[in-house]
Amino acid sequence: MAHLGLHQLWLMVSPGNPLKPTAGMAPLPARLASAQRIADGRRIIATDIEAHLGTRYTADTMHMLKRRFPATHFVWLMGADNLTQLPRWARWGRIMHAMPMLVLPRPGQTRHALSGQAAKTYRKYRLPARAGLCLATAAAPAWILLPVKENPASATALRRSLEGALP
Repeated sequence: MAHLGLHQLWLMVSPGNPLKPTAGMAPLPARLASAQRIADGRRIIATDIEAHLGTRYTADTMHMLKRRFPATHFVWLMGADNLTQLPRWARWGRIMHAMPMLVLPRPGQTRHALSGQAAKTYRKYRLPARAGLCLATAAAPAWILLPVKENPASATALRRSLEGALP
């Protein structure tokens, strides 16, 4: 948050990922509650806004967020694993053009993502990491790969660790 000068970070809990099977997925209220345990409710907010917006695809969610909050400068955060998969997402070019993006390294995925179709297609829009404070006001498409240690934690792993810590 400091690197980008963000005022808030939203943990957006999706009603469902069209590319993932629903079998074995925890119900939305359980996933939202899990995210709320990570959030502080002030600077880090857990939200199921996608369910309220009625959107299913990221491109539609981004469009609706910008419409609902026209004065807000959004930055989309995603893991390198999702950058790799991005060309499989509906209207993925619109996603790149909707908001500036911060890509977080993921074990075993970062190098693959940087050689993938999305990174190659939008290579000239990649900004150096030191431009982080400018990313929120950069015109999309603009993206940064944050040069930090790869974090192996997945949302599923975080939920499991939190559930194990509960009385």
